[in-house]
Amino acid sequence: MTSQAAEAPDSVAASRRSKLTPQREREFFDAVLEQIRECGYDSVTMEGIAASTRCSKSTLYRQWKTKPQFVAAALRSSRTKRIAGIDTGSLAGDLRGAARAAAAWSRRDTKLLQALGPAVVQDQELAQALREALVEPETKALREILRRGVERGEVPADHPALEFIPVQLLGVLRARPLLEGQYVDEEYFMRYVEVAVLPLLGLA
Repeated sequence: MTSQAAEAPDSVAASRRSKLTPQREREFFDAVLEQIRECGYDSVTMEGIAASTRCSKSTLYRQWKTKPQFVAAALRSSRTKRIAGIDTGSLAGDLRGAARAAAAWSRRDTKLLQALGPAVVQDQELAQALREALVEPETKALREILRRGVERGEVPADHPALEFIPVQLLGVLRARPLLEGQYVDEEYFMRYVEVAVLPLLGLA
């Protein structure tokens, strides 16, 4: 058998995958993430997504062999740096800007995290995709905001609270729905920054 013949099955598979346009792929990804938000991870099936997007079940299985792989791909495709790019010239201003930006997407992302909670414990690929999509871009952006504040001399580099600011800000987004039954909105988050974050850094 020639090397060309040996590679044929992979070439055929690649050809089949390439038939899915980016727009159609986006439809699939949007559909599965929205159904997870509304119904929960366990209730979502490949068959249900196929029906809602008017495609054959085999199309989905040809692209993504399992539901966890499909959802992981959808998460990675939805990665958005919502806080990145905020630069008001001051650390306090940047943290306020981050709060406004985070509040705008709090409900959708928190619902997705809640719905995926049990599944990510059992599937490492899904857990990693969730971190890449919804956690790492925001923690990286917040650390950059804090780094600039240190460089401007607004807060000492050895301030013990710096390590915990990303956890503090992102944590309240996830904790409030559990503790109080309400999602974080802009008014709540701005008050939180003013009374719990800025004073901690000596910026009140």
